[in-house]
Amino acid sequence: MKAKIRILDVYTGRFTVVINENDAKKVKLHPEDLVKIESGKKTVYGDVVISNMVEEGEIGLSKDILQVHSFSQGEIVNIAPAGTPESIRYIKKKMHGEKLRKVEIESIIKDIVDRKLREIEISAFVTALEINGLDMDEIAALTVAMAETGDMLDIDRKPIMDVHSIGGVPGNKTNILVVPIVAAAGLTIPKTSSRAITSAAGTADVVEVLTNVSLSLDEIKRIVEKIGACLVWGGALNLAPADDITIKAERALSIDPRGLMLASIMSKKYAMGSQYILIDIPTGKGVKVETMEEARSLARDFIELGKRLGQYVEVAITYGGQPVGHTVGPALEAKEALQTLMTGKGPGSLVEKATGLAGILLEMGGVAPAGMGKKMAKEILESGKAYQKMREIIEEQGGNPDIKPEEIPIGDKTYTFTAPTSGYVTFIDNKAITGIARAAGAPEDKGAGLELYVKVGEKVKEGDPLFTIYAESEARLDQAIIYARRTEPIRIEGMVLQRIGNI
Repeated sequence: MKAKIRILDVYTGRFTVVINENDAKKVKLHPEDLVKIESGKKTVYGDVVISNMVEEGEIGLSKDILQVHSFSQGEIVNIAPAGTPESIRYIKKKMHGEKLRKVEIESIIKDIVDRKLREIEISAFVTALEINGLDMDEIAALTVAMAETGDMLDIDRKPIMDVHSIGGVPGNKTNILVVPIVAAAGLTIPKTSSRAITSAAGTADVVEVLTNVSLSLDEIKRIVEKIGACLVWGGALNLAPADDITIKAERALSIDPRGLMLASIMSKKYAMGSQYILIDIPTGKGVKVETMEEARSLARDFIELGKRLGQYVEVAITYGGQPVGHTVGPALEAKEALQTLMTGKGPGSLVEKATGLAGILLEMGGVAPAGMGKKMAKEILESGKAYQKMREIIEEQGGNPDIKPEEIPIGDKTYTFTAPTSGYVTFIDNKAITGIARAAGAPEDKGAGLELYVKVGEKVKEGDPLFTIYAESEARLDQAIIYARRTEPIRIEGMVLQRIGNI
């Protein structure tokens, strides 16, 4: 059936095609069916919505489609039922616990990217991976398929280094120090980062306070070949596009299948051409990986997957028992990171972790002797060379390199919690800290978050400040205060924890 395109001023979160009720009857289409739109050599798939908001002889396209495919108002196209893709059979195979072949995985990923699979079918695939898992052959095939269905970056400067934290620790602005330290030593490190999914600030959210993070692949290539580094948002690029689609299903189901997580991380490294990769696995109570045993097992999988992809991978298992640094939230973290780069000094946890990770990369890249990487990283930080490199990154990405920490705007609505009793800080709850910062408005409200004044092991007196919440509105501040009072983000106890008498 021929139809005229009408562009709808709406985003639906999926490729939505609105068809008039009478037209739907003619071509035997039903709600949620998959429809095929053909225009010349271009074929696009979308989910059917039947509505008389469009006239007979026209179809409405949501703006989601126009982000990926170009159509013009009034353009004449052909529409028809799409039928059931072969990849559905392979998803059912995995649902029954069978191993998938490389060609079957490639078919599933291609159909996800081409939107031939609907949300319910993608959810079924993700659920099957959570229940039945993937072996290393399947993970390697999935990783390559996810990378090769998107854009690939070819940077002339070699070797190409990369670092990635699997996350879970609030305040983890570490890579904003690691990247300029490594680049200042002459290595190439094009860093793509994510925005927050469940945290209060992803690296991209923090860097966006300082400069533009939504760049094209051509812009990234130009910047990296000029200065050796970038700090950009991966979501603005067509890197491993199936990953962004499957993440929506994971988020809706609150699951994170291990094999899919490995493929998600490593596919983007593969697409960026990364040769030497350092994976940071924070470990401790309240983070994604709570035990050393689980961390070591995950580390072995990353290293094995890297071998299969022709990449050299090392893993750093890091302390994740409490927030990194003293701040949580985009603007507060940007301020703390910039202050640390400018002065060469900062919170011990931030400096120790950043120079530790950077030191490993310097040794992997061959610019520091074995065992001397951390010392070299500290020297680069303290000398101001890392700050100068960060200024270059900010400027090349379109920001103001002269920005000062005190010029970064933070939320002007504040509330400070104080110690209810004297004693020692025995525990800081990562999940509660993240929850408070998100309740205050982070990461959407850049100036929202919190500042910590104490760390585990420190002595406090009754009435001492523990943390201050920052928000951009009174309503958000009130929500954060309520959340903080409901939880116990900071536990204070005496050194005698319990007294037991004679029984």
